[in-house]
Order: sequence, then structure tokens, then C-alpha cells
Amino acid sequence: MIVQKYGGSSVATPEKIRSIAEKIKKRVETGEKLVVVVSAMGKTTNNLIELAGQVSKEPLPRELDMLLATGEQVSAALLAMSLNDIGVPAVSYNAFQLGMVTTGAFCNARIVDLDMAKLERELERRHVVVVTGFQGITPEGEVTTLGRGGSDTSAVAIAAKAKARCEIYSDVAGIYTCDPKICPSAKKLDYVTYSEVLELSSMGAKVLHSRAVEIAKKYNVELYCASTFSDERGTLVVSTLPEWLEQPVVTGVTADPNQRKVTISPMPGGNEAMSVLFTALAEKSVNVDMISTVNDNGHSYLTFTVVEGKGAVVRSTVEEVFSSYSGWRLTEDDRVAKISAVGVGMESAPGVAARFFSALCREKISMLGTSTSEIKISTLVAKENADRAVKALVEEFGLTEHQK
Repeated sequence: MIVQKYGGSSVATPEKIRSIAEKIKKRVETGEKLVVVVSAMGKTTNNLIELAGQVSKEPLPRELDMLLATGEQVSAALLAMSLNDIGVPAVSYNAFQLGMVTTGAFCNARIVDLDMAKLERELERRHVVVVTGFQGITPEGEVTTLGRGGSDTSAVAIAAKAKARCEIYSDVAGIYTCDPKICPSAKKLDYVTYSEVLELSSMGAKVLHSRAVEIAKKYNVELYCASTFSDERGTLVVSTLPEWLEQPVVTGVTADPNQRKVTISPMPGGNEAMSVLFTALAEKSVNVDMISTVNDNGHSYLTFTVVEGKGAVVRSTVEEVFSSYSGWRLTEDDRVAKISAVGVGMESAPGVAARFFSALCREKISMLGTSTSEIKISTLVAKENADRAVKALVEEFGLTEHQK
């Protein structure tokens, strides 16, 4: 059994859907059993969100999920129709018809269970099973969606339960050392580790949804990322790199412009208040990154970053936590981008940080904050300098085709 996933750009038009059907037919003719997970067509999800905004200033999350779940249903049904039309028996299902049970967190639900019985029956009948990605159902019968990139998560979850290989198809030929739109000579990776992809995806790279990678890593799902409409070899995601492959110091560089820097000055209440603040933000599903504190003349200043779009939640939470204090000020800056270099080779290679900072200094790019882990270095820069920073690091660490 193979699980395939096709993204929105891959199913954007009837012509593309028919092309995918022909591709699937060739695989079926080799005797493979296929489960195919699909996203909504093209910009459908964005269009539905815009449509909701035309009738409601603040759509209720439950109703928004009911609306958004329709997008994948269209593409799943169309692909099943196309397959049957060319002689490939196929049947489409909503994920919740197949028993994909989730939490009740509307718009950002997590998969908690998956009943494979119906899916396995269809496969035994030699049917291609086309499944809507991005969605599920609560134990109480409420329709939910999994958040942006949720179709990746749906596909990997099915593969994990079935102990199957998962193939992710999109409009790019695999996973690159950086965004080819920023650096056209970016190198395509033949192999990359789960840990590296997890860092790259969480740092803004549009490769795989981070939750999908977490599941793949936990259950050792073989992931293969490739282009829908090209036979070019893609990228295999593995737990460890093959022994014969020389391990690069840095595997990839990312730029995430969707960042907001938050500063509280002076920080009231000390470490205890900071703990209360971060706990409150976590309870509201706000991930905090790039945390730094500075002490100056007896005052402590706290700075951290959040994903753009969480500003209102952060402001209300800060005001709530520090309502009993006076003399503090909250400032925000959305003119920043987070630049990250990722690579398992960092663990054993000295001097990576020095090369990282030197490359940016040579370009006279100011760094506004830094964080590190065993396989990652991140820094904040002015958004206008993001592309230059990526190019400088790609050049420094030899991540272009001409530097092979």
C-alpha cells in the first residue's frame, strides 16, 4: 500500500486532475494499492475564507470549519470521477467517513484516532481510495480542520497507521537548500533527515507541514517529496543519512517573514511574571520564539517573537497578565524576518556560528536577536534584508548547484 498526497496547485484545474489520474493509473497497473489524499483546488481555501469574511466580521470557528471542509470534498470527488472515467475503479471519502477522529480545536484540530476498516475493505476490492485531506471529526460528530498544511498531516497519519510509504506531490521537485524563488541556483537534496525537515518547516520553509513531519518521525514513515508533473527524482526523508553520503554542515537556509517582535519594557514582576505570561500564551495556542532578556540599570527588558497574526492575542494576554503593574510599555515590530540555518552536521562541526555571523556581517546586515539549538541557528533581521541574508548564507555554506 502506498499513500499519495497531492497539493492544491496539483489539483488546481480539471486538466491537472485528469493528468494525475493518468499518473495514478500507471501505478495501479503495476499492482500497487493506492490511497490518495487531496487538498482543495488551487486557491479554494483562501477564497472560502474571503467569502466567510464577506458575511461575518468574525466567523465562528465551528462554522468556518464546516465551510472550509467543502473544498477538499470537491477535489476528491472530481479525482475519483476522472479515475473511473479511464477505467480505474475509485471511490472518494471524506476523512470523517473513514473515521479520522480529532480533538475539538476548530481550525487547528489534532488527529487522535483513525479507523482503517472501511479503507482496507475498499483496497481489498482493488479500489483507489481518494480521501479529503485537512479535516476530520470529533467523537461528538463535529467537523474539524487541521490548520494550514493539514493535508500533509492527513496523508502521513494514514501512512503511519497502515505502516506504508507516503509520497507528497506538489509543484516543486523536492526539498531544496533554500527557496528557489530567492536563490534560483538552490540545490535539491536527494536525502534529508526528519530532524532537519522538522526544523526547516517550523522555521518557515514551505516544504512539509511540521506536524506531518512529527508523525513521520515518531512512526518512522518513509516520506518522499517530488513534483506532480515531472519524473525528476525527488527527496527522500530518512531517520539517518546513508553512511556513504557525506554529511553537510548546513542542509538548508530559510527565511520566515511572518514574524512579529514583541518587547515589554521594563518587564514587571520578574521571572515569575514571565512564567505566567508564557503559560497564558501557550494556553491560547501562541508559540513563542527568540526569547531574550536584557538587564539595564536594575530594569529587565523582555523580547520575544510570535507568528504574524497573533498580535491581538498577545496584546490582550500581556495586558491581562500585567494589569496590576504600572510603568511598563508594550512595543511591536512586524518589519522583521527570521533567518535560520539548519543541519545535523552542526552538532560535530566547530565554527558554524562564527561563519553564520560573519557572512551576515560582510553584507552589513544587523542582527536583532539570536537563538540556537543543536542543529539550528536563527537570527532576526530587518524584513528588507531577508533575501540578502539567505543568499549570503547559501553562498557561505556551499548550498548552490555550482558549489557541488
